[in-house]
Amino acid sequence: MSAQVSASRGSVSAPPIMAIALHDGFLGGAVALLFTLPLVGFRTVEALGGLSIETRLIEVAVSVVLVALGRFALSLNRQGLSLPVLAGALIGLPVSALLPFPTMALQLISVVGCVVIGIMAGLRLYAQRSHLTQTERTQRWDRFAAHIQDATFWLGPVAIGFAILLPLMPFADRRLLDIGILILTYIMLGWGLNIIVGLAGLLDLGYVAFYAVGAYSYALLAFYFDMSFWLCLPLAGLLSAVAGLLLGFPVLRLRGDYFAIVTLGFGEIIRVILLNWYQFTGGPDGISGIPRPSFFGLAEFTRRPRGDEVAFHHMFDLDFSTLHRMIFLYYLILVLALVVNFFTIRIRRMPLGRAWEALREDDIACASLGINRVSIKLAAFSISAMWGGFAGAFFATRQGFISPESFTFLESAIILSIVVLGGMGSQVGVVVAALVLIGLPEWFRELEQYRMLAFGAGMVLIMLWRPRGLLAHRDPTIFLHKRKSAHQQLVEAQARQ
Repeated sequence: MSAQVSASRGSVSAPPIMAIALHDGFLGGAVALLFTLPLVGFRTVEALGGLSIETRLIEVAVSVVLVALGRFALSLNRQGLSLPVLAGALIGLPVSALLPFPTMALQLISVVGCVVIGIMAGLRLYAQRSHLTQTERTQRWDRFAAHIQDATFWLGPVAIGFAILLPLMPFADRRLLDIGILILTYIMLGWGLNIIVGLAGLLDLGYVAFYAVGAYSYALLAFYFDMSFWLCLPLAGLLSAVAGLLLGFPVLRLRGDYFAIVTLGFGEIIRVILLNWYQFTGGPDGISGIPRPSFFGLAEFTRRPRGDEVAFHHMFDLDFSTLHRMIFLYYLILVLALVVNFFTIRIRRMPLGRAWEALREDDIACASLGINRVSIKLAAFSISAMWGGFAGAFFATRQGFISPESFTFLESAIILSIVVLGGMGSQVGVVVAALVLIGLPEWFRELEQYRMLAFGAGMVLIMLWRPRGLLAHRDPTIFLHKRKSAHQQLVEAQARQ
């Protein structure tokens, strides 16, 4: 009797689930049709006597079908039918890869959609089988992040050793070195921004302004005063620190969203100044011919140096190679990034670092303890801006050309995404997030504009799966008793809850 009742219940509950999923799929397809028909369905092309309109109704139809199927699958997955959705995604993946689509973009969207829906169905299926709540799964990942935090004692030297040996590997070519330099640059920027956002808890949306000040400081000093890179590098950091102080004064009394808006405006002010002050900065034309760094002022990375200068390959009796300069730049940015990391780790254990953490946890309690919030905010701005200036000077000498287009708000958003997705306050998290957000899109640069689609999809997935960041774990920097491991601290904190 009970079996018949349960069967009747299953037969009654199945149609509503399917009806809801079909309804969601139909609405998704209708919205897709509403947007794709005017944007994709018609295109103006040049013809004899003027312009004509070309219709692309097949692309519109395929787009609508893909959106409707994706929305249908997500609705089924949300209502608990994860196993059929996973099976459908596994079947749809090879079908999407083999079917002839009207455009490569639609085929890529179909393949990526199957992968994303399959991952979501698999995660939901695992959650259903494991009988864990969302809070328990979050705590489990927190424990994993705590283990990673404890393992940095030996993971750090291993990672540094690998980074040092990477240019010497047989497979190391110019492309790999370029990607490595770019990743290390963003790691350095992420560690610099982590001082403001992760330690002091101040949301800075205009960090690219300090990056730009450092780059233009080096370029202008080298252009007008013929100064070498090694003299301009500390000056670029100093000028960026001054810019941080200038920004810090107007925003001392602001908090939250208002603070973020002012920093965003400061970044845009710097970009507009660089764009319009043509006589000084070159305006939209930028500055070209920026001097490359020498080998500590002793040798030049050229085949035939000028005058009395010495060539690097002659000094070390090597065959000339353009990779010598790239390898030197790689080690230079690696040293700069490690200096930022060492400085941040050390200053967190000093009174200034502990004051930043107190400010991050509770602004009012920080003031009640007698901490001068003005001085510690200005210190956070100036020190963080200084590291951004160093990174900007390196960027200028590596590129040999800079323009205001290199310092848009998108750069600030990417750097902030690295800090947030990695876990605010986590040094290891910044490295992991930089590898994911910068390394993968650069490695798949052949996808051209579609790589940004993968970039955005990856960010959405990470924020849905881990909103607090990949390795979000905050451990205190001073202890009244013997220091406990990060895992023990987390277990005790969860037990107190």
